[in-house]
Amino acid sequence: MCGLAGEIRFDGTAPDVGAVARMTGCLRHRGPDGDGLWARGPVALGHRRLSIVDLSTAGAQPMVVSRLGLTIAYNGMVYNYRQLRDELHGKGHTFDSTSDTEVIVAAYAEWGTAFVEHLIGMFAIAIWEHASGRLVLARDRLGIKPLYVAAVPGGLRFASSLPAILAGDTSDAGGRRAGVDTSIDPVAFASYMSFHSIVPAPRTILAGVGKLPPATVRVVEPSGESVDTTYWQPRFERDPAAADRSDEDWQEAFIGSLRTAVQRRMVADVPVGVLLSGGIDSSLVVGLLAEAGQRDLATFSIGFEAAGGESGDEFEYSDEVARHFGTDHHRIHIPSSRLLDGIDGAVAAMSEPMVSHDCVAFYLLSQEVSQHVKVVQSGQGADEVLAGYDWYPPLADVPRDQAAEAYRSVFMDRRWPALQGLLGERWRSDDDTPSAFVDREFARPGAETSVDAALRSDTTIMLVDDPVKRVDNMTMAWGLEARVPFLDHEFVELAGAIPPALKLTDGGKGVMKRASRGIVPDSVIDRSKGSFPVPAIRQLEGPYLERVRVALHAPEARERGLFDPATVERMLQDPNSTRTEIGANALWQLGLIEMWLQQQGVR
Repeated sequence: MCGLAGEIRFDGTAPDVGAVARMTGCLRHRGPDGDGLWARGPVALGHRRLSIVDLSTAGAQPMVVSRLGLTIAYNGMVYNYRQLRDELHGKGHTFDSTSDTEVIVAAYAEWGTAFVEHLIGMFAIAIWEHASGRLVLARDRLGIKPLYVAAVPGGLRFASSLPAILAGDTSDAGGRRAGVDTSIDPVAFASYMSFHSIVPAPRTILAGVGKLPPATVRVVEPSGESVDTTYWQPRFERDPAAADRSDEDWQEAFIGSLRTAVQRRMVADVPVGVLLSGGIDSSLVVGLLAEAGQRDLATFSIGFEAAGGESGDEFEYSDEVARHFGTDHHRIHIPSSRLLDGIDGAVAAMSEPMVSHDCVAFYLLSQEVSQHVKVVQSGQGADEVLAGYDWYPPLADVPRDQAAEAYRSVFMDRRWPALQGLLGERWRSDDDTPSAFVDREFARPGAETSVDAALRSDTTIMLVDDPVKRVDNMTMAWGLEARVPFLDHEFVELAGAIPPALKLTDGGKGVMKRASRGIVPDSVIDRSKGSFPVPAIRQLEGPYLERVRVALHAPEARERGLFDPATVERMLQDPNSTRTEIGANALWQLGLIEMWLQQQGVR
């Protein structure tokens, strides 16, 4: 829901309203229903609106609440806003709209920076205090909604996407950015190439642009000094108070918590649909909505042409679920002729380079779905929270003090020595920063077993900067809001407490499969794990390989020198031999990052 942008000055000058307008304009796709721009003193805020709650102009942003001395620009959805509104009304607050935006402002006025602890939902928030000149930035617990930040001479800019940050900048005659440092961050690049394209917060691939970490409140003083507070950390360990719970007790708790999460995400003043892949995750969301009496639910599935002996759709299962629950189902088949444009569109929609072929699938799916609804629920996040991937079982018997190395061996695309031969000479290093990052993460307390440590890492890092970012970027490229019940923070807290053995059983997500019996068809529960396939891209041949070749041979790529030219030339002769066990193709990774950098005009 929406996109925000802004600038605050620390040097006594006025903010660059033109820059904020350009940043806001870059976010038009995130909010096609309206726009706003507001400036006062050292701050300017911009907003693009996707109308989901309070469709009237009373819900427009930036929202100025003069009686409280606050102005807000906000992206997201607070699912418990009606309950909070009643609570705050009882404390003497009044409201001029029925929007969740105004409730957030009142919550901040009532509880200060602790306001985020009262919010259930997904959000990126910028609040400016008129009297003090203080700026408060906040991001939801699981990082579902993005917030990028960049220091510029004398100030700070922030926006819902990295390209929006760049849009606010100016360039010299040679194409160099005047305000934002767009050089490649070598630590981020190493992480991108070894850690499945994930660049953990606060870094991005560009040295001068960062991102606010999930579950963080940043208070920026008028002087430019800032303090970050982490307000939530999930624990993946056993609660002694739940030691006597049986498997059946956990299943009951699981389905009850998910039922609440799904119902919360139906809060809207417009219809809400479901992205139905045919897997158990999205099928259970549909089943719980049907159980609650939801009628005429719109569901959407996508399929592609087969290639290389690989099927491009799972319509067999999504059709079965749609028939079983009587949904208003939309089966969307994408011909290969649309894939090249889909690649270019998906790359343009990326806030950061992301290599998963799912990006193209979600981009093309969202294009079609947005013609029918503005809001959908998605099954994203279940695999990371509930141990659905095949790299979790090998960790089950690994001692806790050996968890980091065991995780690296099953998850990382390529280890440090192999990475050095792939990179250009200037990017090689003796410092194995990705491995050091994993060591630090796995050493933190709060994860009981090796599986717990991996699930915590994947839930709070991998999930945030790969699947969740992918879904947000690709759906919002078409003004479509995706809601993810498996990332309800209360559900994640419950999932973290469930014993790993119960999650790993039955081939993964065992607690979910057992709790789903009687709600969704057994054939969906018992099927083998599927994916969101785009075979033609995964095979990397024909016009898709040529697109990579052109990007890697571009003058900008040669000048940047990210890769070793001789190594890449050999890879181009045998493009599919570099795919790792978890599906990362080094050639596609390099081609994708170059496509993105070139499309953003980064030199």
